[in-house]
Amino acid sequence: MKTSTTTTTTILAIATSYLFLLITPTQKSTYHSLFISDSLSDNASIYNHLKTLTRRPHVAGSKANAEAASYVVSVFTSSYIPSHIVSYEVSLTYPLSRSLVLITNPSTTFTLHQETYEGDPYADVADEVVPTFHAYAKSGTVAAPVCYVNYGRVEDYLTLKDKNGVNVSGTVVLARHGKIYRGDIVKNAYEEGAVGVVIYSDRKDYGGEEKWFPDEKWLPPSGVQVGTVYGGLGDPTTPGWASSSSGDGECERLNKDEVEKGGDVPLIPSLPVSAADGEKIMRSIGGPVAEDDWQGSKDAPIYRLGPGPGILNLSYKGQDVIATIQNVIGVIEGAEEPDRFVILGNHRDAWTFGAVDPNSGTAALLEVAQRLGKLQKKGWRPRRTILLCNWDAEEYGLIGSTEWVEENREILASKAVAYLNADCVVGGPGFNVRATPQLDELIKRATQEVKDPDNSSQSIYESWTSSGSSPLFGRLGGGGSDYASFLQHVGIPAADIAFGGDVAGYPVYHSLYDDFVWMEKFGDPMFQRHVAAASVWGLVALWLADEEFLPFDYLSYAKELQILYNTKYLNHSLAWRIWRMRFQIKT
Repeated sequence: MKTSTTTTTTILAIATSYLFLLITPTQKSTYHSLFISDSLSDNASIYNHLKTLTRRPHVAGSKANAEAASYVVSVFTSSYIPSHIVSYEVSLTYPLSRSLVLITNPSTTFTLHQETYEGDPYADVADEVVPTFHAYAKSGTVAAPVCYVNYGRVEDYLTLKDKNGVNVSGTVVLARHGKIYRGDIVKNAYEEGAVGVVIYSDRKDYGGEEKWFPDEKWLPPSGVQVGTVYGGLGDPTTPGWASSSSGDGECERLNKDEVEKGGDVPLIPSLPVSAADGEKIMRSIGGPVAEDDWQGSKDAPIYRLGPGPGILNLSYKGQDVIATIQNVIGVIEGAEEPDRFVILGNHRDAWTFGAVDPNSGTAALLEVAQRLGKLQKKGWRPRRTILLCNWDAEEYGLIGSTEWVEENREILASKAVAYLNADCVVGGPGFNVRATPQLDELIKRATQEVKDPDNSSQSIYESWTSSGSSPLFGRLGGGGSDYASFLQHVGIPAADIAFGGDVAGYPVYHSLYDDFVWMEKFGDPMFQRHVAAASVWGLVALWLADEEFLPFDYLSYAKELQILYNTKYLNHSLAWRIWRMRFQIKT
């Protein structure tokens, strides 16, 4: 009888334990581990997403970009993530006519055309690529002697004036891409009195001296870096308010004169050109020989400063259009704090095919969405709401994200937890991140959990720190991508993650050659960097969405502020000592 009772008790205990396991909710940490597991990640799916997104050029405002938005919606929906499109009517510019003539003996008329390559699978849609131009460039025609100004930085103009006695006033300046934003190149030239600007991609910076794409990763001689020269954020005709129509019709807008007076659009015409065209112009320039570090690649002509004797006749006419752009917003509602938002964002529009910029990030965003959808099927639900945002018109000036922030400023300021951005998420090897300091430790933790896609024997963190004692976090100054309005206008903690990240790794930036073939051959042949980027991106988002107490580390922030303070104090102190010695001031 005693044995029977003991057996019954044991059976009941086992049954109770089993029942307890059945009804006990899975720990959030289990879902987090599952999110980065091989069973949920799918490089084949990323491959297909990127191939679909980049099959046609899809500049903002185009039908192709609207179709890409529909594709994003379809993936969100199939992943059990409710989504919707938020549209805005914004001011965009497109080129109507362009010409560039080098007046020498004989004269040269440049075609301003990027050539397709042998075996190019996208040659049949290459004519859909927007002609090479600068968005928001000033329309006009100028003819003047040409001056070479290196990268067009303030210090470059000081070198021209102080060391060489060269004045660029009244000239068309020739500058090379790199070092500073192209819009600042044009702005600096205007402030120095130039009447026009031509910017080219020097082979010294973008490669292609002997071999180039499709044989190597480098920019071909006819490759041109297209881009905006607008200096602001958001629609330039609606600064500070959203470009959305009210019930009364069109929203209020600044006129063209008011926009120009605002100082964020250029006041002289400009054009981008290829390395081949840039060198042709360089050969027409006489005058003093440029500094050694201003020279080009080993077989380039000797770079001289000018002005002239070559004369450039530059003509550009743009068209201002009020176009519809579409942000896609996916929502996974939080179970306990549905009014707090963790936001992941990437833009969709591209100047050409956009395999790296930005659709490597879009493919990673869709991978994150699909993994989160699988977690939901297994019972997971976030504590806080997760928003998956796919922005439009970033290339023109972060327009889609900025308009959305302007429309939702109050709720974002009080309810947003963090904004996590991924733009050119894969351009080559090597993990790179820029973030506000309170996210540093969280990102370190995530990289410790995810394998290095180029060395599976160690974590991303181990590879990242192998060259030093600690990771090098960049900070989010300027307006480089869609984090800008969240951080700089609303003060939301933000991060921007990527593999690769410099011109040397991704020289086809904003050119015709940023296509799927380049990505498959050079950017990420096995698409494992995309998988790793999605893992880090999503894992940080999960921790921010699920942990009861927000895992911010303000000690990192305090240390960063102390370093900045000490540096500023040291610089002021050193400057004061030098000033005292120079003027023999006694204290």
